[in-house]
Amino acid sequence: MTTVLDIYSYIDSFAPFSAAEDWDNVGVLVGDESAAVTKAVVSLDITNGVLDEAKKLGAELVISHHPIIFGGIKKLGSDSPVYRAAQYGISCICAHTNLDKSPVFGVNTALSDALGLTDCKVSGSNEILFTANTLSPVSARELAKSACERLGIESVSYIDGGRTFSKVGVCSGGGGGEIFSAFKEGCGAFVTGEIKHHELLFAKEHGISVFVLGHYKSEDVVIGPLAQLLSEKFTETVFVKSKVFTDGVTHFSI
Repeated sequence: MTTVLDIYSYIDSFAPFSAAEDWDNVGVLVGDESAAVTKAVVSLDITNGVLDEAKKLGAELVISHHPIIFGGIKKLGSDSPVYRAAQYGISCICAHTNLDKSPVFGVNTALSDALGLTDCKVSGSNEILFTANTLSPVSARELAKSACERLGIESVSYIDGGRTFSKVGVCSGGGGGEIFSAFKEGCGAFVTGEIKHHELLFAKEHGISVFVLGHYKSEDVVIGPLAQLLSEKFTETVFVKSKVFTDGVTHFSI
């Protein structure tokens, strides 16, 4: 019998929950660690739609990247996913910045793999920035085209640094602030989910190509591989990637 704690402990073995940022909230955030798990849904976020999906599938557990409880809860209404998870008797494991940081298997390693990059490793003092390499020097346009094809996205926003590159900084989600560390590490390009205006200007001034994939697209790449990894470890439990979760963003072009 596989329990919630068994699954938590396995995730902890390659993405230690103790490594999460101090401001983060990770671990078994809803439910009973001793509960048996025959089926689990893996999703980037835990929404009411994901919980309804899990209930319909007969899942006892939802595993997510983003925490279902983030910050203090002052009111727990019936429309809250936390309320619904408890109501359905579904436990929730959330692995956030600890999964970002993991050099063994995590969000940034999965993103690097999805982009066809090699030699992905932690770089920088805060363990958030990763660096990886292209198989051969490429232009910004070439990597943008490859990213669209590999990630199945219609478009990608990018800044062309004006030169070819092979070393790429990778920091998924809201990792735009790592552009400064990427510059110090000698990266000719930087891939992230979100980036601020002044960070883009810094990249432009220093000839760094930047690729902005969107928060969802830069992180959802880990969910399928995570479900597969857990399936291989716990063969008596069924792990499925959520089919209902999306950020809802639609790209429009004239």
